[in-house]
Amino acid sequence: MATFTDVAALIPTLCGQLGDRGDADLAQASMMLMTDADVVKVLEETAALSRQVEQIQVAAAGVIAVRSRRDQGHSGLSASRGHRSASALIQDVTGSTKADANRKVRVGEALIDDAESDAYDGDPKREERPTAAPWYQPLRDALRDDRLTSAQFDAIRRGLGELPEIGADAMDADARAQAEEELRDAWARAAEHLIDEASDRTVEELWQQARTIRDLLDPEGAEARFLERFEKRSFRTYLGQDGQKRASIVLDDEGDLFLETVLAAALRPRRGGPRFVDSEEIAQAASLADDPRTNDQLAYDLIMDVLRAGALTDAESVFGTRQAGVRLVQVVDVDGRRAPTAHSEDHLVSVPGAVAEQHLCDSGFVPVLVDSCKPLDVGREQRLFTPRQRIALAIRDGGCRWKGCDRPASYCEAHHVDEWHRDQGRTDVDRGILLCRFHHMELHHGGWRITRDRDEDFVLHHPSGERSALRDRAVLTYAFGGIDPPPKRFRPAA
Repeated sequence: MATFTDVAALIPTLCGQLGDRGDADLAQASMMLMTDADVVKVLEETAALSRQVEQIQVAAAGVIAVRSRRDQGHSGLSASRGHRSASALIQDVTGSTKADANRKVRVGEALIDDAESDAYDGDPKREERPTAAPWYQPLRDALRDDRLTSAQFDAIRRGLGELPEIGADAMDADARAQAEEELRDAWARAAEHLIDEASDRTVEELWQQARTIRDLLDPEGAEARFLERFEKRSFRTYLGQDGQKRASIVLDDEGDLFLETVLAAALRPRRGGPRFVDSEEIAQAASLADDPRTNDQLAYDLIMDVLRAGALTDAESVFGTRQAGVRLVQVVDVDGRRAPTAHSEDHLVSVPGAVAEQHLCDSGFVPVLVDSCKPLDVGREQRLFTPRQRIALAIRDGGCRWKGCDRPASYCEAHHVDEWHRDQGRTDVDRGILLCRFHHMELHHGGWRITRDRDEDFVLHHPSGERSALRDRAVLTYAFGGIDPPPKRFRPAA
């Protein structure tokens, strides 16, 4: 087995700091004496090393899964070692969580070609199987090329899901093959697009983007999946072992969004939401911040207040500064045709178009031109962005644009790319960008800058001089038709 020193020797920034008898304590003590840049470099080098080791782990997990299939019974690899499944064996050997072991199995199996699996099974018909690469082949390539981690691979593949089945209509073999090829190409393009996004997104955000893109590609399936989750909704109460009543809830998509916006509206100052300008709002935020209750206790008391108040809820007394509600975005073309799906302004969760149309009856709508924001520009007549401009920014940005940040639009503040005093900046939508409170503070106090040349990407400038583009979210690129359209079978009817 490799010693700690052997492993440390694979980390260039650290290996020179340790002697022949280095250990974890000495390594940590050495890093305490390093510069900030060197400590971060050590982390980056170990992350790269971990990714290479994990590639070997998931490959082994895939082989173990193939050799532990149910049809092999007690002679299967996992069963022969006393484990119910491949993931149980992997969890035991690696000491990982059940979720992590299951992920390794999913990714490992996805990396194994059908031909390799059939060869192990001794399937005599394996040469007759189709040789077309699966739609997730770009994910395989990206993982092997170290452009994706196994967690990112799994998030994208699970989010995009399986290809929809071709309808059992009067379609000959050639037409069916063509339709299947179009589907594979569409899903493969979506995978490639999300691979490009991976370095700028969290794993959770990648999964959400993949799920939303899948719904845009397959709106018929999106409706079915939405209704399936709706049917699973439930709420029950039960007595715990300590005699205290507890509750369990399974949320459908729309209920989840509504509950999140209710909690966000009341707890935003405690969760790092935007700072308040009005003196009364500042006082309310300070009072909430000083409240001795935990966030979970505050959330419970809020839900009870909502239940008590019911339909007559007083927004100001219960929610503070902003009444809770879900704002949906649906694209309408110049001919008045509506997109088959919509997405929430916060968190970019996809819902069927019928949900948006239903809410039109209750809430009305705000039209926003996505090809030109000039009607919303107010120049230097006022310093702060107007409510309508904030809507436009939320629709365009989808939340905080800082690399890797997943804060929703309602938690964000509008930043002037051209500063009001220094650059004589204008309060125009194309010169504004959404940032969460933390990153907005970091920008102004940490020496960062954001620039934009005409209508090109926003660019984030690190204090050291490094630059990185703040790219649009993949979900929004799909929603507004910025990449190749889905197959004809899934396009809205003309």
